[in-house]
Amino acid sequence: MTAPEHGFRRPTPVVGDRSSARERGADPTGWRMSEAVVEGLDAAIGARRDLRRYRPDAVPEPYVEKVLRAGHSAPSVGHSQPWRFIVVTDPALRDRAAHMADRARIRQAAGLTPDRAARLLDLKLEGIREAPLGIVVACDRRAAAGGVLGRATFPDTDLWSCACAIQNMWLTARTLGLGMGWVTLFEPVELAELLGLPDGVETLGWLCLGWPDERPPSPGLERAAWSRRLPLDEVVMRDGWHEHAPPTSHLRGPGAEKLVTATDSADDVLTPPDALGVLDRAVSRVAALLDGRVAGGSLVLAGADHPVAALGVSAFEPSVTRDVLTAAVEGTSAGAVAARAAGLEVVAVDAGVSGDPVAGAVDARVAGPRGDLAGAPALSASAVRELVNRGRTIGASAAATGMVALGEVGIGNTTIAGALTCALLTLRPDEVAGLGAGADDAIVARKRQVIADALSRAGAVADPIELLAELGGPEIAVLTGVVLGAASAGAPVVLDGLATSVAAALAIRIEGGVQAYLVAGQRSREAAHDAVLTELGLEPLLQLRLRAGEGVGACLAASLLAQGAAIRAGTAKTIAPTDGSLGD
Repeated sequence: MTAPEHGFRRPTPVVGDRSSARERGADPTGWRMSEAVVEGLDAAIGARRDLRRYRPDAVPEPYVEKVLRAGHSAPSVGHSQPWRFIVVTDPALRDRAAHMADRARIRQAAGLTPDRAARLLDLKLEGIREAPLGIVVACDRRAAAGGVLGRATFPDTDLWSCACAIQNMWLTARTLGLGMGWVTLFEPVELAELLGLPDGVETLGWLCLGWPDERPPSPGLERAAWSRRLPLDEVVMRDGWHEHAPPTSHLRGPGAEKLVTATDSADDVLTPPDALGVLDRAVSRVAALLDGRVAGGSLVLAGADHPVAALGVSAFEPSVTRDVLTAAVEGTSAGAVAARAAGLEVVAVDAGVSGDPVAGAVDARVAGPRGDLAGAPALSASAVRELVNRGRTIGASAAATGMVALGEVGIGNTTIAGALTCALLTLRPDEVAGLGAGADDAIVARKRQVIADALSRAGAVADPIELLAELGGPEIAVLTGVVLGAASAGAPVVLDGLATSVAAALAIRIEGGVQAYLVAGQRSREAAHDAVLTELGLEPLLQLRLRAGEGVGACLAASLLAQGAAIRAGTAKTIAPTDGSLGD
């Protein structure tokens, strides 16, 4: 269906960002301010000084409010605005604060060499009494870090936010001709008690504010030969600390130009931005990897049997593995039917099914001892390396068809995936052992015990190949290689359940760049799956409480990706405004 001849105008919000991807692409520098503003900012930054000498003249209240408003306009983690500004004009409070600063200065000097101590004592380090007012910036840290966006990983970002507020105030004061000095010669507890700060509120020191009684052309400590400003090239490093070589990675994600182009295409559609939510972002990633083609591909379904099944960790007989893989070759397994419905080819892989090779499946079997995890390693390290290499070849071949969806079949492999998850993420067996397909409480209890015994036997192992040898399974080793091979060939990899996600996590340990190629198809019912997806940094497209395995969830997600791309391609497009407006 084509748009009317006159075309459609882009839906433009009446609030927020009204620009379009088309405009931003045509003029990437369009947000730049005037040259006068740029020069003014450079001048303010270059002329900012930490002042210590002040005139006693009062600062007009509008100036004080302007400085405070600048601080309140600072960026803050999770828009938490943790700063609180205490304006101090009471001479008695300023006297007591100055006393504290004097005491701290003497104490600090006592810890230096005699020459350095004498030089410190010669310096004037604060103007608390002289400045007409002080501003104490306090940080209200009483909100739990985990409840503030951005603080769960960096708990001190609330303090950093307050430091940004101080910088805003400092620069604003300088443009107004005011002097500001940041005094930290305090024991924080003493200053907090002086001002009556409640528990959980911390001070960042005392800011002196007033008309300057000095106009230093360069920083005071430089003039006093206390220190010098380092050359820029001594403090700038590229791609890591210069004394530590960054980890080698031969794989690169899609280039920024392809990612932005894919995202821009969504902005031309007659829908609100991000109309398809999580799917929009996933479609953009896949489109960037496949040069705009989001359809077709292959389901790689790997199967293997496991000695651990003899320990009673599954509700089904091991023979089911062969039956399902045989049905996949014939195109009648659940995974194969789901793949066909999604427009995917099926690549069935026999990674280690007991007995003769499964007829019609890709033979990726390797010889060597197989253990039950609890009493002996699952595989030898040499077998793991060979399985991974065979998987690489399979993945690279499947990548030629488009998306690569992953699936697995193997009675007992949720126990294996659980053990690997515990080792990768330092979790307890009770946190990862789930019901699997049809298990009861007794089976779950045996799974937990087997995982605990396996972890105790294997000990601490970090290398991914050694982990697969101690705790893995042949199909997971093959799928680890499939992820590596497909990503190296530039194809997106759509994950299914826990086992395929663990394979992806192991692939990342081998080659960090893999993550850029991954799409989480679903979140399964396995207890550990959510933790593994979090480790991968992926948000699943589906949450249907599936237990099917076999790549069914990955195929459903691949179909959803194709539909998302079709919606984006088939929906009416907007046109660029001809009157210079923003499309409203």
